Amino acid sequence: MKDPAKPLALQRAARTSISGMTTLSVSSRDIRGSIPARQTEYAEGISPEISWNPVNGARSYALILEDPDAPSPKPFVHWVAYNIPAEVTRLPEGLPKATLLGEPQGFMQGKTSHGNVGYFGPRPPAGGGLHHYHFQVFALDRELPVPPGADCESLLEAMSGHVLAAGELVGTYQQPVSR
Repeated sequence: MKDPAKPLALQRAARTSISGMTTLSVSSRDIRGSIPARQTEYAEGISPEISWNPVNGARSYALILEDPDAPSPKPFVHWVAYNIPAEVTRLPEGLPKATLLGEPQGFMQGKTSHGNVGYFGPRPPAGGGLHHYHFQVFALDRELPVPPGADCESLLEAMSGHVLAAGELVGTYQQPVSR
């Protein structure tokens, strides 16, 4: 039996956020509608550059990348990053696939639905239609007490009641049918 579909992290966090959660602006020089092929698992699978505006009072940031168009699980988690220091408002392209990163200093990455740690790029089935990838960034009033390599559910549980602001950037990708 398939797991039932869950709402995206942004919708779930909004229900348990601090009263008066504001919107955070998220952008990328790499993603202008569609996600470049080099950032998919069909090519290099490197993480895109992601940036956001700073939020007053934030002690850390978290990022969750989800694809609600995947067949299972719904949504498919492609990236979990957390305890990003408050002074960091940009992740560079091509971050290592490691649980604890030294640059930017000290932030952690967790498990994807694929089971790996770090960014797992888009990989929709060939001819499977257009998929939407939600890069969701959360400003938090604390660092999260979760170990390196945590999954999305653990992160969302730890974020409950600590979200100051949130926003998203949606990129798309469709793998053409090979002939």
